[in-house]
Amino acid sequence: MTTRRISVLPENIANKIAAGEVVQRPASVVKELLENSLDAGATSVVVSVRDGGRTFIQVADDGCGMDEVDARASFLRHATSKIATYEDLESVSTFGFRGEALASIAAVGRVTMKTRRAEDDAAVVVKTEGDSSPEVGREAREPGTTITVQSLFFNVPARRKFLKSAATEYRHVYDEVQRIAVSRPSLALHFISDGETVFRLKGGPQETRLADVFGERRCEGLLPVEGKGEGVALRGYVGKPAFGLRTRQGQFVFLNGRFIVSRTINAAVFGAYEHLMEKGTFPFFLLFLDVEPRRVDVNVHPSKLEAKFDDEQGIFRFVAAAARRALAAVPAIPALTIQQGGIEPGTVAARFSPRQHSWPGGEGDAHWSFPERPGVDARTGEILPFVPSDRVAEGGALAAGFPAGGEIAASLLQRPEGRADEGGQALIWQLHNKYILSQIRNGLMIVDQHVAHERVLYERALERIAAGARGGQQLLFPATLELSPPDMALLEELAGELDLLGFTIRPFGRNTVVIDGVPPDTRAGGEGKLLEEMLALYKEYRQNEPASVRDNIAKSYSCRSAIKAGDPLSEPEMRSLIDQLFATRMPYVCPHGRPVVLRISIEELDRRFGRTS
Repeated sequence: MTTRRISVLPENIANKIAAGEVVQRPASVVKELLENSLDAGATSVVVSVRDGGRTFIQVADDGCGMDEVDARASFLRHATSKIATYEDLESVSTFGFRGEALASIAAVGRVTMKTRRAEDDAAVVVKTEGDSSPEVGREAREPGTTITVQSLFFNVPARRKFLKSAATEYRHVYDEVQRIAVSRPSLALHFISDGETVFRLKGGPQETRLADVFGERRCEGLLPVEGKGEGVALRGYVGKPAFGLRTRQGQFVFLNGRFIVSRTINAAVFGAYEHLMEKGTFPFFLLFLDVEPRRVDVNVHPSKLEAKFDDEQGIFRFVAAAARRALAAVPAIPALTIQQGGIEPGTVAARFSPRQHSWPGGEGDAHWSFPERPGVDARTGEILPFVPSDRVAEGGALAAGFPAGGEIAASLLQRPEGRADEGGQALIWQLHNKYILSQIRNGLMIVDQHVAHERVLYERALERIAAGARGGQQLLFPATLELSPPDMALLEELAGELDLLGFTIRPFGRNTVVIDGVPPDTRAGGEGKLLEEMLALYKEYRQNEPASVRDNIAKSYSCRSAIKAGDPLSEPEMRSLIDQLFATRMPYVCPHGRPVVLRISIEELDRRFGRTS
């Protein structure tokens, strides 16, 4: 007799396998039940869990409820209230009304549903346990629905074994409830865990809901985002760079009201921050994106956590432009405020902020738009050296490179009152061979000389690579460098970009190279060590941003080639550096997100010295 390899699974096993796609942990149950409540038109929901949801989950709402026929049908597989034809799949705009997930939940848990319509005298009670037939009865209840799930995975020991601790499962449940809370501010929401109230939220404005969920402090650091295009609209908030987080937990994207995880949208927002965030920190953002249902597929993930857009690049540009416009409202140069106990929290952190220049206005423009800048060749984009005095504005050498008419020009570019040098320029000096100080209109400006030069070299490096300039300065005495086999392989991999940057490198033996030329900005001496350190840094940067080859090369080069803390600078060198810094596109942060410029206002100094006038 022939042994058959293919067999049809029994229905009870098939149901458990299907349930595994939808019900991965207690939080999955909470998510599905909450979404059902929303589609039922609920204005008030109570969520209660015990033991992180492993032993008890209950979601009670004041929605429309169901009669007995619909209540029974909602536990059947493939039951739904929103799809009747194939075409309906292309325009789904709701979460799902009862049904669908209930069959999966009932397959792996003990479920009790109590549901009543306003016009009915009593509630329908449906009890089901695993593969057993449902029991139906009647009971008193206010209009709405209560669903209780007990002993999740009681009949699937292997799945139950892989549940995490109660604390871990609780955190996942909290995340799901929090997402509903911030996306539906009009919904009254009561969340209870192990008999204790986690939060009780009243329905109200979005701003009030955010303050209740995240706290007043977080809300102070939010910037509104708005955008509107053909078939797409965006609203929400992005966090000021000062309020960066150490984890990615503060990133919320809702597509047509449903929480999703989108690499496209995340990349667009991250790109808008450019280098405004310090390494290891992540922006907070809460975005509500509305797209015509036919332009998006939400069924690419079993739990609908992901979505596929018909125009991914268009969505990317749309979101990036809106986020950049919002970030343009952040003050350009942070103020340093000093308290008795030290630096005032949140002030120095405000350093990570974009320059006040002309940001893109079009919905589809995802590129930077900069005004013409003194100190930059308008044809080639090459940053020019120190600007001669006859080209400097009235404010002195510090005027070079500022966009005319901007907020910075208004606050910095006027000639300081009182003492000035013989040329009528602002006084400038070096502190501990680390910082460059200069008097400005309303106080004191402090520049970190290393990161300032790093910013200049970084942008120059990117421009040279992008322009395909090639050719650097030839060395009178070529440098020889011996590398490890992995570094030699990496050097060969990056040979094209290094050539564009200005390096001239040729092999000299198995793991040895000769450096005949270097980029024009490279300081004389130590060329071999420079290249070796660049490769080491590149490997470090590549771990965080594997796709940004040219950016990582530019960062590595600028970090190792820039002047260091401790290098003495002459006054002309300091003025030249400042001129070149403010001719860059982003003079306030280095490529790694560290601050370049700080300001201490005259008002702050007066306050510290007890002056009243």
